[in-house]
Amino acid sequence: MIDVIAAIARWFQLIANLILLGSCVFFAIASTRKRAYIEPWIEGLERTFPWLAISIPIGLVVILATTIVQVTGPGSNLWQPEVWLGIIKDTQAGQIWILRTVSSLLLVFVVIYLRKAPKTRWRYILCAVFAALPIIAGSLASHTAAEELSVSAVMPYVLHLILVGVWFGALPAFLLLIYDDNKQRGSKKLRNLEFETLKRFSSVALPAMLLIILTGIIVGDRIFDGHYAALVATPYGLMLSAKILLLCVILLIASRVRSHWLPLLTNNNQATEDSGRIGMRKWVRVEFVLAIILVLLATIITNTTPVKYAPIENWPFPFRFSINATWNQPNVAIQVWIGLSILVFAAGTIPLGRFLNWRIKQLISISSILAILGLVVALPPLTIPAYPETYRRPLVPFDAISVANGAVLYAEHCVECHGHQGKGNGIKSRTLSTKLPDLLTEPHTAEHTPGDFYHWISYGMINTDMPGYAEKFSDEDRWDLVNFVHALSRGYQARILAPEIVPYKAFVKPPIFSYEGHDGSSGVLQDFRENKVVLLIIFSWPQSQERIEQLRMAHHRLNEQNVALLAVPTRELTADELKQVTTELPFPVITQSAPEIASSYALWRRTLTHPDIIGRGSNPEHIEFLIDRYGYLRGRWIPSSDAAGWSDIDQLSQQITLLNRESAKMPFPEEFVR
Repeated sequence: MIDVIAAIARWFQLIANLILLGSCVFFAIASTRKRAYIEPWIEGLERTFPWLAISIPIGLVVILATTIVQVTGPGSNLWQPEVWLGIIKDTQAGQIWILRTVSSLLLVFVVIYLRKAPKTRWRYILCAVFAALPIIAGSLASHTAAEELSVSAVMPYVLHLILVGVWFGALPAFLLLIYDDNKQRGSKKLRNLEFETLKRFSSVALPAMLLIILTGIIVGDRIFDGHYAALVATPYGLMLSAKILLLCVILLIASRVRSHWLPLLTNNNQATEDSGRIGMRKWVRVEFVLAIILVLLATIITNTTPVKYAPIENWPFPFRFSINATWNQPNVAIQVWIGLSILVFAAGTIPLGRFLNWRIKQLISISSILAILGLVVALPPLTIPAYPETYRRPLVPFDAISVANGAVLYAEHCVECHGHQGKGNGIKSRTLSTKLPDLLTEPHTAEHTPGDFYHWISYGMINTDMPGYAEKFSDEDRWDLVNFVHALSRGYQARILAPEIVPYKAFVKPPIFSYEGHDGSSGVLQDFRENKVVLLIIFSWPQSQERIEQLRMAHHRLNEQNVALLAVPTRELTADELKQVTTELPFPVITQSAPEIASSYALWRRTLTHPDIIGRGSNPEHIEFLIDRYGYLRGRWIPSSDAAGWSDIDQLSQQITLLNRESAKMPFPEEFVR
């Protein structure tokens, strides 16, 4: 019940705000020097302005009250002032609420003052500016602002809402003008004046609607973050899909009003003019009602968990679309381009039909048939099988322990068929009925989701010899195998890494890990993000003794460059060995799960000159990685294949300097494979 009240309050105050904004914009457009009087329709709508303005802070108070009940629980807390003050003072939502309330109260005073001011265009423009302030403040509480409270994140949402106000908020004034024009139709001069007003507004509404669509796409793209399948598989996505469908209907109505009904108002034939007026009243009313429903959907969506935090648990269809997995298949590209060409031709029939004066039914039927034909031709080649788990978020993060456990499971159950390095060349591969995919060098993991791999590991693959392991492995073990397969592929794709970094080229995502050092330090790899570059040293003892000593001597210099050093032995060291390594060592040697971390990072050992894809492969005795401030692998030195490399501390220092100079902020690597 509280959620319903909160949604109604948000919808109510937003509707009032948008109508106030849009009406002022419409009045500013309608105001001309030719107007020597104030029309009744303007005066009538203006009388509602104070009530609309007062509705906004009232709605905000109800919103805060429902928030208090949702956060604190008992409804009795509503009668405790300290609870209200606590929410307002101690939460970001409360501080934004203050900003919204102050701006809405300021709007109330401005509206009351301007009611007494001269009826000039500047008055409406000023009122529209103040009406936009609560909308701007409200955008700070949006899903996009919650992700990143910055100008670049909030501005598209601000523009989206303001433009919605320009279009939707002006519809009541639009309707009142049409009705008033009907009453005053004895004056031809007056009717021409009203027609010019409607025409000017229509010219403004068209680019406004296009910008609404553009800003909506930008905001939606940030919220979905590439998970567009959620449009049809999550509550948030389904409501957004309904909103998009409703918007398409509104666009069709608006287009019809602009292209057909509006021009009829200037017809010299009285019957035709009356027909245009009646048709316009009818369809603009429908557009307004649909727009109210659209705003209601939008307010409900703002209270729905975004797809980032409510991922798809069960994909409802047995197929999905994938360009990556299908584009290189025979004839797929040709068929898709043919279908797209038909779609372009279908769009072209709309202006062609208008030019040839086709009837509306004929225009819609021809363009619709062609559009459906284009989709039928273009989409089927892009489909691949999908499963309930296809878009499921992995249960286990992409960390070194998971990858190492997956490697053990792979060696016990998968090597005989898939081969030691996942190339599909295991000892049993020639006896199987189907050719196994190359999980190492081919983009197989990029063409399929982690959920696909989880399904195949759990239940096998239809019409192949791949068995299912749901009865043998736990959920965590199956996700560990998925992580290992992705680590194999990512490690091979990272063979471009070298001792010299490529500035501003961050794409290699390593596994994360937690650690405990011999010196009592502990943490997770992510702790260094935005703060320090990490030099990760995978070493063998005593083979790496000379290098460890060199780094000990250079530690002060590297520390001045804001570098954190983490040393990981390839095996568990004895107490004596650990003492030998760590004597006077100023950086930690990891003692918790060190072999698992070392073996996981060894998958990133391959280089362009030493691909190491034959047989079991071999792990170098010593590898070092540079991890930038955002968690990406940027440089790698393998003494056995890269010659001197970072044994020259000056060269290592130079690479760190390049990383420290980078100013572009990168998104952090995902902690789960995707």
